[in-house]
Amino acid sequence: EVQLVESGGGLVQAGGSLRLSCTTSGIAFDDYAIGWFRQAPGKEREGISCISSSVGMTYYDDSVKGRFTISSDTAKNTVYLQMNSLRPEDTAVYYCAAGPAHWSGSVYFMGPDYEYAYWGQGTQVTVSS
Repeated sequence: EVQLVESGGGLVQAGGSLRLSCTTSGIAFDDYAIGWFRQAPGKEREGISCISSSVGMTYYDDSVKGRFTISSDTAKNTVYLQMNSLRPEDTAVYYCAAGPAHWSGSVYFMGPDYEYAYWGQGTQVTVSS
């Protein structure tokens, strides 16, 4: 059985930090890109970051670049999302998902959410102003 379990969400003031974890089981961790998505109330789900641990490649959406850092611990089959300088507009339910890696030549990027086969249950992040 494939499982992705997120943890680490919570309530934080603007400018604060949180670290999300996504622990996977039942998949060959190195065969997948692990992505972080978020969905705010009334908005579409958006992909914000992903990592392919086997090749050490990462991707960040412009909305989080320079503030969020994705990393992985292959021994624990876990991906982390360190979120710094949080803003009220970062408030959303954050999901991790496992899917295919995407390349355009040598450029690594994040695929659309419908290509991700396995999803976690989500964790709420609320940033107060």
